[in-house]
Amino acid sequence: MDIIVLNRSHDRSRSFTLNKLVVFGAVSLLLGAMGAVSYLGFQIGASARSASSADLVDSEIIQNWEGKLATQQQQIEEYKVKSAQHIDALTLRMGELQARLLRLDALGQRLTDVAGLDEGEFDFVSTPALGGPEEVGLEQSYTVPELTSALEAIEQQAESREQQLRLMDELFVNQKFQREQFVAGRPILKGWLSSYYGYRSDPFTGKRAWHAGVDFAGKEGSDIVAVAGGVVTYASERYGYGQLVEINHGGGLVTRYAHCKKILVSVGDVVQKGQELALMGSTGRSTGPHVHFEVRKDGKPTDPAKFIHRASR
Repeated sequence: MDIIVLNRSHDRSRSFTLNKLVVFGAVSLLLGAMGAVSYLGFQIGASARSASSADLVDSEIIQNWEGKLATQQQQIEEYKVKSAQHIDALTLRMGELQARLLRLDALGQRLTDVAGLDEGEFDFVSTPALGGPEEVGLEQSYTVPELTSALEAIEQQAESREQQLRLMDELFVNQKFQREQFVAGRPILKGWLSSYYGYRSDPFTGKRAWHAGVDFAGKEGSDIVAVAGGVVTYASERYGYGQLVEINHGGGLVTRYAHCKKILVSVGDVVQKGQELALMGSTGRSTGPHVHFEVRKDGKPTDPAKFIHRASR
């Protein structure tokens, strides 16, 4: 192959002769260069497309995680609301249990007082003593359902104990009331029996006369006390009795305390066994300081001796 080369003025020319091998090499080189340029362009385009696809994938992943986080956040808020509701319910239940325990403590203290029990043995004020060896690794915290069940069990036990203690309280109160109403003992703290129940010589006339009670002599102004609990039905002067106190004990039993120097109670007063009623004197038909003590059953006098000497309940 011949190649002619001209200069700019075209007055000269040069010619070259190329063989087939050189031409083939040149063409091959040109084609290789063009292929390389095309491959490089393809790679640049592919890289650009890959980068764009990667950005798209990253965006989808981010959106997916954002959705999951929003869902979890909503679930957390719902759990917070439910937990707050559970806590409010447990707090209310605990308040109810505290109120029940306060009633039980008050009732237990009342029973201790009524029954005369040793407060050191039955202490309803201090926290009960507890203890025991610790088992390592066995401690577990309560779950909300377990804690609710435990509180319900404690509440049922407290309610059962409260009913039992209330029945015991009623029983003790009734027994105490019966003891208070049980007529027994002497109407004085100091003094001696000076006249019996029945016929005797009248201290004023010397004749045989009926004495409807017993007399206890003592120092003027000494205490006259109730032999049982009851209600004062008379507290004033009465012919023959002088200053008289009369107490109704229920069950048809009435006691009278006569010849008092001074009466210390009024009609309608509720008195307890051993309570001071009056001061010993010599008012009415009397020869000296003493108390005339009568016991009447259904309006009829009865011998006070069997009440004076019988054992108190």
